[in-house]
Amino acid sequence: MPIYKSYFIPHSIQDALKVLESQTPESVRLIAGGTDLLLDLQQGRHPPLDALVDVTQIQEMQVLERRQDRLFIGAAVPLKQIASSALVREGAEALSEATGLIGGPQVRNTATLGGNVAHALPAGDGTISLVAMNATAQIANKEGLREVPLLELFAGPGKSKLRVCEDILVGFFVPVARTLQASAFKRVMRPQGVALPIVNMAVWIERSAEKIADVRIAVGPAGPTPQRGFSAENVLKGYRPDPDVIRLALDALLQDVHFRTSPQRGTAKYRRHLCGVLLKDTLETAWDRTFKK
Repeated sequence: MPIYKSYFIPHSIQDALKVLESQTPESVRLIAGGTDLLLDLQQGRHPPLDALVDVTQIQEMQVLERRQDRLFIGAAVPLKQIASSALVREGAEALSEATGLIGGPQVRNTATLGGNVAHALPAGDGTISLVAMNATAQIANKEGLREVPLLELFAGPGKSKLRVCEDILVGFFVPVARTLQASAFKRVMRPQGVALPIVNMAVWIERSAEKIADVRIAVGPAGPTPQRGFSAENVLKGYRPDPDVIRLALDALLQDVHFRTSPQRGTAKYRRHLCGVLLKDTLETAWDRTFKK
């Protein structure tokens, strides 16, 4: 039985929207790299579709460039291109690190940041880094373009708030790090087998003299959607990231996030322990980088 009937390759966002509007939500999906969707279709985790809409020929979705004080990264840009981009390494280091760790080289050659986000997993490496970077998503529909805070895209594990026949995720705006600002991404995975992070974390930090002026912490999978550590951020602001302060921040973070025991990822207790290890490591790495800006 074929996994899809028709394959469309539009060359503009408007043409893609017309195809989507002609279908039903159950019968159509957008595709770029296809590294998640095609496997789900082939292995029976997703019912067969009437149509796939390939967005890789839409120019706006292939752009990676600086626009004033933000990077614009098209949703169909391959992960390899993002990870190797000097613009991303210099302006959004956590995103460069995260996209360089997703899958293996063959996956990164075709997989896209848009797919990583649209798949709506609570621990998508690209997603977690974007949350810490305070990125916004650009969404197109028949009314035009709009910007949406990234966390507003998620409804639950594997459930996006993007409307299948109405919305296209065009790309992302990522603020470029300025002087005294830096970021970092870390994760812990099994050495082999399951390609899922046990815990992953991204930190963006701004330094004022010898203290943390502002900080954002994103962590997954610690709930049904990607999580921000708002309470931990409030603990850290105005202090140096010394061991005592980091311990207080960890206590606050563990009050906000909720790890569960997973046969693939480990026990909740183990993951809470790893969260502490990652918080210290990721925070200190981002802090040290602020002295090089």
